[in-house]
Amino acid sequence: MYAPRRIPLVLALVSAIGITSAAPAVAVPLTADASADDYYQDALGKTGAELKTALHGIISTNTKLTYEQVWDGIKATDEDPANAANVILLYSGFSRAKTANGGEADDWNREHVWAKSHGDFGTGVGPGTDLHHLRATDVSVNSARGNKDFDVGGSPVDEAPGNSTDDDSYEPRDAVKGDVARMILYMAVRYDGAEGYPDLEPNDAVDNGSKPNIGRLSVLLTWNTQDPPDAGEQRRNQVIYDQFQHNRNPFIDHPEWAGSIYG
Repeated sequence: MYAPRRIPLVLALVSAIGITSAAPAVAVPLTADASADDYYQDALGKTGAELKTALHGIISTNTKLTYEQVWDGIKATDEDPANAANVILLYSGFSRAKTANGGEADDWNREHVWAKSHGDFGTGVGPGTDLHHLRATDVSVNSARGNKDFDVGGSPVDEAPGNSTDDDSYEPRDAVKGDVARMILYMAVRYDGAEGYPDLEPNDAVDNGSKPNIGRLSVLLTWNTQDPPDAGEQRRNQVIYDQFQHNRNPFIDHPEWAGSIYG
């Protein structure tokens, strides 16, 4: 049995951050004091493939953003808690001005953690614009990661202390290893071949190219355990739910489900 866990009120965050004009104007499907397990009611007690199917049904009713709206989404979801004018960059952990978004070397841009070439979904509405795996990253670091799979090892990455990369894989810093794993697993559950989207699945390989796969699954499962969800990741999940897509990443709320489905 899962003990009900309350979704924290985020009125202060909403007031501080605001909902930009680019954000879709739709009603939030759950009240702020509803329990997280109310949201997952149809999945509770299930395991394996049955759990995955139930979670897909729950999270696939989300509001969809355009790629332009993603800019405003990331400025809210990745906001620096110590400086509301900045965002925290995923791989480096550095704080950078929200206004420094773009394509220049010292700018930050929109990183597809599930590389968009893995399934060839590009930046179209759907997997290409899903905030649950789109993060603020330094332009140069984003380029260093490219479309590589995730694994351990490699040489240090310039401008991103604690990150490593080689010819076919990328290893993020320890503080976000679990974040990366849970974003990848979310994408695999959310996008299963329906709605004209590719059927995304993690595998235990690297160098997956344009196949709708990303790895290395065994490493991602280890990272999910070693780096459990922290307050920043939970806050991000809540902001996406409350302000933008109105769906949640189940692996942030229930990290144990990763092993149940993929272990």
